[in-house]
Amino acid sequence: MTSNKLKNFNDPVYGFVSIPCNLVYDIIAHPFFQRLRRIKQLGLSNYVYPGAQHTRFQHVIGAMSLTQDAVGTLKQKGIIISVAEEEAVFAAILLHDIGHGPFSHTLENVLIADLPHEKLSLHLMQLMNFDLGGKLDLAIQIFTNQYHRKFLHQLVSSQLDMDRLDYLRRDSFFSGVQEGVVGQDRIIKMLNVADDELVVDEKGIYSIEKFLIARRLMYWQVYLHKTVVAAESVLIKTMQRAFELIGSGQNLFAAPALAYFLQNRMRGEAFLNTPEAILQYTLLDDDDIMSAIKVWSKHPDPVLSRLATILKDRLLPKVVLNNEPFGLNQIQELKQKVSAMYGISLADTDYFVYTDSVKNRAYNLENFNIKILFKDGSLKDITLASDQYNIEALTKSVTKYYLCYPKNLGE
Repeated sequence: MTSNKLKNFNDPVYGFVSIPCNLVYDIIAHPFFQRLRRIKQLGLSNYVYPGAQHTRFQHVIGAMSLTQDAVGTLKQKGIIISVAEEEAVFAAILLHDIGHGPFSHTLENVLIADLPHEKLSLHLMQLMNFDLGGKLDLAIQIFTNQYHRKFLHQLVSSQLDMDRLDYLRRDSFFSGVQEGVVGQDRIIKMLNVADDELVVDEKGIYSIEKFLIARRLMYWQVYLHKTVVAAESVLIKTMQRAFELIGSGQNLFAAPALAYFLQNRMRGEAFLNTPEAILQYTLLDDDDIMSAIKVWSKHPDPVLSRLATILKDRLLPKVVLNNEPFGLNQIQELKQKVSAMYGISLADTDYFVYTDSVKNRAYNLENFNIKILFKDGSLKDITLASDQYNIEALTKSVTKYYLCYPKNLGE
């Protein structure tokens, strides 16, 4: 007796999302995919927006739903897409985030150096492909942009892909930040294909303008909110201190998967060529990190315990933003105060006083441009097609510098 695999999810953003085929069901049922239920979509953004507790699992299910709608729209407009291509593009969008580690982007390149999550996703897709008897061959071609029909890759990864459409809408919904609301239904209805590229019909130009502006606003208000940046920087500093203590021979509490990475500093290709490392990574999630944080808050090392307590009790540092880099004298002065206040060495104050920068560019002219299809068949980049001057301004990268230090320095 075979079980019915064509089930539905009740998604709070879109309503019912159907599982369209057996392959999609088998992907979702795989342990690698189920781990995404335990990975928060927005890192530590819930420290600012309490509702932002949603997961990568929810996001990729939503992105698949939008991909189903997009494929349906393109077929209605006469674009021939085979059943095999449909299933493959659904698989590719489902698996595009499979390589994310704990708290999504926050600890990328911290637990494993020189390895972006996209490469990890591809590697895990290849392992899953073996488990599924080669059924992901076409999905992998689409994911890596090796398939001859390039518009299918653009549905998965481009500047107007279903990934971005979902995360803007979903992150807006769960954070409560209304500026991120985009008209994804209208944008999808306006999608078309010209010269094997994913394009937007002329009638959809205003929806694309709103989409780009919403993306810019969501970055400054949610993803790069200064308090979110502060919280995530403390998490990174905590992990760095843990690595330092382990390296000096100290023992730290950690669940087995996290302990593996604390004891084995991994880098890019070496990680991908170590089966045990891959296995431990697929068992690692947010719960491992937070359980360690709670225990580390009582550790005898004053730096680790203080950092862990800051995270556990949300005693976040003060964050000052600036358009220019901060002066060395100002930073050194703060470090002297922290050294005296906490009774730690000047070198260890790097964990509590530090500066860095964040960048935001809503639209990249050099990568899979968004093109508008006019009625006469001509194509124009959105920056040329739009009569809004601020759309071209969104192509410029904006950098903001930040300085973090303890709030109780008496300033």
